[in-house]
Amino acid sequence: MFEMLYKTLTQQGLVTAFAVVGIIMWASGHLSKILTNGRVQGSAIAILIGLALAYYGGMVTGKEKGLADITLFSGIGLMGGAMFRDFAIVATAFEVQSSEAKKAGWIGALSLFIGTVVPFVVGATVAWIFGYRDAVSMTTIGAGAVTYIVGPVTGAAIGASSALMALSIATGVVKAILVMIMTPILSKFMGLNNPRSAMIFGGLAGTVSGVSAGLAATDRRLVPYGALVATFHTGLGCLMGPSVLYLATKALMGG
Repeated sequence: MFEMLYKTLTQQGLVTAFAVVGIIMWASGHLSKILTNGRVQGSAIAILIGLALAYYGGMVTGKEKGLADITLFSGIGLMGGAMFRDFAIVATAFEVQSSEAKKAGWIGALSLFIGTVVPFVVGATVAWIFGYRDAVSMTTIGAGAVTYIVGPVTGAAIGASSALMALSIATGVVKAILVMIMTPILSKFMGLNNPRSAMIFGGLAGTVSGVSAGLAATDRRLVPYGALVATFHTGLGCLMGPSVLYLATKALMGG
């Protein structure tokens, strides 16, 4: 019986992956209510659980794909790939009303640039403080502070090492978790009660996962608006990271 179940779960890897993620999200939601009274979004707890499982998978197998290297959970590699990620991001736009989206105006566009440049400068400065003085390292880590997608995309384009790209991803993940946790806490102070403010917030915060989870804990109706602009933020970061921001950092560092 156990062998039959194991074989079925292994052969239907993608279905197994959805079931595992669903269980983690369900457990994270309950942990959020029990341990934090809902103040820490369940998605933040789920990310921490995911990171722990990825670390465990790497320790057990000695390979590089985390939990996906374990045969039973191989479907997680497909589920967590670029195809499903991009599909999930694009799908958020279908709930946006164009009349509301237009209200963001030039402030929404400006927030995209501010939300890209400021985190990059902060990330690059922190990298410099910790001893990374070359333009490639500072740019890669700075791009990771924009989002954990922009970091590796930028690093791959300018020839960064895999260790630097991993560090940039870690930087972006920390940012995403902070946005998830702090958004509902500071929502009243930031005036997150309408689509326009949600779009501006999405441009400034940038991280799609962090913005989506944070707004979901604040007001689920605002999620598509914040996520829509945050998606453009990721695209803008991927364009500016290996070009304008890298060249500016290289000129500043004299290398």
